[in-house]
Amino acid sequence: MLNISGINEGFVLDHIQAGMSLQIYHDLKLDRLDCTVAIIKNAKSNKMGKKDIIKVECPIEALDLDILGFIDHNITVNVIKGDVIVEKKILSLPKEVHNVIRCKNPRCITSIEQELDQVFLLTDSEKESYRCKYCEEKYINPNRRV
Repeated sequence: MLNISGINEGFVLDHIQAGMSLQIYHDLKLDRLDCTVAIIKNAKSNKMGKKDIIKVECPIEALDLDILGFIDHNITVNVIKGDVIVEKKILSLPKEVHNVIRCKNPRCITSIEQELDQVFLLTDSEKESYRCKYCEEKYINPNRRV
């Protein structure tokens, strides 16, 4: 049996779609934090069949919940302090995402002005579709659960 020790202060990302944990690890920039991270891939789950789990020992402030909500708002975020779960955060689709996705329109101002933030606005929460703030280019999240 695999044994991953508990964490004193940090968070556990649970109910991650199987196979998505490494993408989330990079999107949250956990590789740049000086903290302990455990990634569990393809764990058995009664709810999902298989799931991934990420355990991170660092302050919750280091986590960008907007990025996580954009990636998959069905993920459960368990906040841990003193070895105990003190809060379960419910994610939602962010109304606006900054510098998470890039506009693919070659005529968009963000293609010319490299220092300009890539800003996408939520247009349809059911389809998880966004549009570029500057040129109206559409983006549908390919990772959404159907």
